[in-house]
Amino acid sequence: MVKVNGEPKKIQGILLDQYLTDEGYQTDRIAVECNGKIVPKAEYGSKVLQDKDVLEIVSFVGGG
Repeated sequence: MVKVNGEPKKIQGILLDQYLTDEGYQTDRIAVECNGKIVPKAEYGSKVLQDKDVLEIVSFVGGG
């Protein structure tokens, strides 16, 4: 299981960018932390999600 924003998901073994695309995230408007470290956007396509990974995905919201 991989925890995403506190919720367990069975997504181990897939690439981070595939998960983000499947979930409808706009990668230019988010930041992803995996196990306490920021994942650079350039690594989204090579980062394979592993059992027990903990992801935090934060969306940027504009406003004024």
